[in-house]
Amino acid sequence: MGALNGKLLNFSYGYGKVFVVPYETIGDQVQGGIYELPIPRFSTGVMRGRFNPGDEQLYLCGLSAWGSTQPQLGGLYRIRKVDQPMVIPVGIKATTKGIELSFTDELDARSVADTAHYTVKTWDLLRSRKYGSKHYNDQTLTVTKAVLAKDKKSIQLMIPDIKPTWGMEIQYRVKDDEGKDVEGLIQNTIHQMGGN
Repeated sequence: MGALNGKLLNFSYGYGKVFVVPYETIGDQVQGGIYELPIPRFSTGVMRGRFNPGDEQLYLCGLSAWGSTQPQLGGLYRIRKVDQPMVIPVGIKATTKGIELSFTDELDARSVADTAHYTVKTWDLLRSRKYGSKHYNDQTLTVTKAVLAKDKKSIQLMIPDIKPTWGMEIQYRVKDDEGKDVEGLIQNTIHQMGGN
C-alpha cells in the first residue's frame, strides 16, 4: 500500500468508509484522529479487512443489516494501490504550541504557509447513558503560523490556544509539490500535550 504500509486503518460498517488513523503515544496515553481515504464509499458496510500475501492487496467483507446506512446487503471488495500520489495525512502530534500533521507526499511551501488555508475547531462532549452527544463549548482556534518541515511532508500549525479536548476538527486546503489542490479534514482527540 505504499505510504500506507504499517498504518492503522479503520473500516466503517455504518457508512461504508475506510479511514486511516494517524496517532501518537505520549507516555501510556494513545491519542489521534481519523481521515477518510479519498475513495468512493462502498455500497455496504465494510469490515474484516485482510491483506492477501499473494497480491498484497486489501480485501474487505461487506454487509448491511442493523445499524448500517448502506443499501446493498453484501459484497466483497478490493483496494489496491495505484501509481499516483495520495497526499493524505498519516501522522499527527499535539504539542504545547500546536499540531503537527505528516503527509504521504511533498507539499508546496507557499500554500502551506498561508494560515487562511486552515480551520481548526474544538468541542466538548457529554458522557452519559444516552447514545451520542451533541457538541458543547464549540470554539474556533486561530492558526497564527504554518511551517513546512525540511522533508516537505510535515506541517507545523502554531495554535496558541491549544489544549486537551474531546473533539477537534482540522480542515486544510493546500497544494502538493506539483501545484495540485489538496483538501481534507481530520477529526481527532487530544488527551495530553507532547513536547514542542
